[in-house]
Amino acid sequence: MKRRHLLYGLVILLLMIPMACDWSGGGEARPRLSLFIGVDISGSFIKSGYFDDSLDFLAHYIHAHLNGYGGLEKPNVLFVGSIGGAKADEPKTFYPIHTFANKTVEEIRSQLAEIFPKDEVNPFTDYNAFFEQVALTVKNRNLVLRPISVVMISDGKPDIDATAATDFRSLVVRPLERLARNVTIRLLYTDAVTGKNWQTRVPRRRVKIWTQDANVMVSWKDPGILQPDTPPSEQKRFFTWIEENVDFGVRAQRVD
Repeated sequence: MKRRHLLYGLVILLLMIPMACDWSGGGEARPRLSLFIGVDISGSFIKSGYFDDSLDFLAHYIHAHLNGYGGLEKPNVLFVGSIGGAKADEPKTFYPIHTFANKTVEEIRSQLAEIFPKDEVNPFTDYNAFFEQVALTVKNRNLVLRPISVVMISDGKPDIDATAATDFRSLVVRPLERLARNVTIRLLYTDAVTGKNWQTRVPRRRVKIWTQDANVMVSWKDPGILQPDTPPSEQKRFFTWIEENVDFGVRAQRVD
């Protein structure tokens, strides 16, 4: 009887192995992360003094993740687009992973400058429309149930209309709630007050929110973190900084 149970267990294990491994890639686990990046090109953020720094950081961040440097999670898919538009609820182009794959940091930075020119300012920072487009992309691409990270480069201040500028409860993350058990929004280059409002006032049940202040973000390029004359693949201090300040593991917090 024990031998029979052992055989049954072995059969089940053998059936599960193909599900967990990519045989075409030498047995390595397939990436599961769906990474969405939104960039705020509103006048307020472009004039904040952090816009150029944020694109510099984003080039290094995308490059490191796509290559899995320092143990950073490689995304299965990557989409990059702007937050907001010329009018409320306007959908924006999502540039796929192929736009940035197999490129150097410098080439990715140049690509970002083309996608987000400083002279094309969005009058609306419409986070709700961005969340809806992320949710629609996840469903259309059959990415439901996979971990989702939504990274937003923005000051975090909604300005869809006069009332939404201070009403953080008007931010609607509901479209993201049932896409996966692990959905995290990471708001970078904000300030302490705005970040606290995102974490404590945005209604949600399962979506996790992490914010990082702009004055912390700019330290990514300090010589002690991003080391001069060191290849991108060997920037261990930078990878550690990302894990501790950007890709930080966040606990779920229900806000009604």
